[in-house]
Amino acid sequence: MSQNKVLSLIGLATKAGKTVSGEFCTEREVKSGSAALVIVADDASDNTKKKFRNMCDYYHVPIYFYKDKDTLGHAMGKQFRASLAILDEGFAKGIRKHMDTEDNEIA
Repeated sequence: MSQNKVLSLIGLATKAGKTVSGEFCTEREVKSGSAALVIVADDASDNTKKKFRNMCDYYHVPIYFYKDKDTLGHAMGKQFRASLAILDEGFAKGIRKHMDTEDNEIA
């Protein structure tokens, strides 16, 4: 049940204009300090995972590896997405709460 909660919160945040997706936009928001949470697809390349893990460690942004590209993209109403950033602290807190109740890999 909580996985649907996570995906619906991602969808709500997207409708509210509080998400960015794609490698370039996600990276820009992390570096500018706007990202409250980064989510990377589990099936993203090792290179992409390592890049975002290192970047999020450096900028102190929480990062989760979750589901697959298709599921993340579908939650946002887009094609597949390997990475996305949540820009709103409230949405980020809600998503983290539900992710913490699941067995998700936290970087």
